[in-house]
Amino acid sequence: MAEVVCGDRPLVFDDLVAWMAEGAKPASEWRVGAEHEKFVFRLDSHEPVPYEPRGIKALLEGLTRFGWAPVYEGDNVIALERAGASVSLEPGGQFELSGAPLETVHDICEETGTHLSEVKAVADELGLGFLGLGFTPTWSRADVPVMPKGRYKIMRAYMPKVGGLGLDMMFRTCTVQANLDFADEADMVAKFRASLALQPIATALFANSPFIEGKPSGFVSSRANVWTDTDPDRTGMLDFVFQDGFGFETYARYALQVPMYFVKRDGRYIDVAGRSFADFMEGKLPELPGERPTIKDWADHTTTIFPEVRLKKYLEMRGADSGPWSRLCALPALWMGVLYDDAALAAAWDLCKDWKIEDHERLRADVARRGLRAEIAGRTAQDVAKDLLAIARAGLKARNRLSAGMVDEANYLSELEAIADSGITPAERLLELYETRWAGDASRVYEDFAY
Repeated sequence: MAEVVCGDRPLVFDDLVAWMAEGAKPASEWRVGAEHEKFVFRLDSHEPVPYEPRGIKALLEGLTRFGWAPVYEGDNVIALERAGASVSLEPGGQFELSGAPLETVHDICEETGTHLSEVKAVADELGLGFLGLGFTPTWSRADVPVMPKGRYKIMRAYMPKVGGLGLDMMFRTCTVQANLDFADEADMVAKFRASLALQPIATALFANSPFIEGKPSGFVSSRANVWTDTDPDRTGMLDFVFQDGFGFETYARYALQVPMYFVKRDGRYIDVAGRSFADFMEGKLPELPGERPTIKDWADHTTTIFPEVRLKKYLEMRGADSGPWSRLCALPALWMGVLYDDAALAAAWDLCKDWKIEDHERLRADVARRGLRAEIAGRTAQDVAKDLLAIARAGLKARNRLSAGMVDEANYLSELEAIADSGITPAERLLELYETRWAGDASRVYEDFAY
């Protein structure tokens, strides 16, 4: 039987709440962890890359020359670790950097650049390339290989039972994310509300996935659209976050109601998909009769919840398509500017505090199709984006964290500001190329936009 959280005392609800509350930190200790995913493809054929031969496994093993330590599941290397950062695999071989908690956007950009230089050095030897888009532009779901990870086998079987596009989410999407700290429960609530309401604005700014299987999809973010039909139990805009009394307890009660995927024991994933974590706490899982969870089981369960902003011991910003190297540092810059300065956070909340709860999901769906032309409360997403970026710039200026070249962090917002000023999303730029220079050949994106 697995060890429980506190000596021989079973896990109770207060332990679940305390686990999240333990993430609180004074502002002097706030950091940001940046994550990004990218598609791996064969340079000669633009085909997706299997685990082996000469594929994802070789790429992971090749990176160990740079001091990355391999992580195994059974006999398969499935991740790498180094200095608080990790490299991991998404279900279809999407290659992810989960960065270490760092203090400035300058640090994040240095980490990202180092990682991309390292993976490119190994990939060049294997004839592989990388592409940053929110949705694979040409591959069908059947084209994409399956990575040898136990949790993904369980998810793959469960997804079709609860949504129409969950397998597309698993195998054909890539994102860029930022993880940010909070000072206490009140600060968490303020940051959660503002960032969740404004997450669709980030979706519009980063919209970069207009193709499905080589043709325009009708969406500027096919990735964002996928999330509207993945699993209603664990996705969306979480109306309860905006209601009076929201806090750690509210989120814990929500997470308890989200069906489980798995329990991990001795390196093995046990399929409990659809089961209740609350039942697990009572020792009532048929697959583990009489066994009760550890706090690690709770931590694992929170990783299987996929709202647009996710709470663990920090807040995860989850609304953006992956993109080119030049835009990977912009997402952490945006959210650091908004959430790590009190005046900026207050100003950002002023942008959205009067939006009706029922408008949040509508905006989320609308930006996937219309991008910056979507509307909310009588304004376009473009108008809100301009204001949000001005707030973020002021917040970063106030932080005054300078690089060695005496440049502040606001510089990383320039590409987003150009997008907002134009009102044209990156996806619409790709569609223009598709209609003109690419002559209807979406596969040209592998040549023109590979890292």
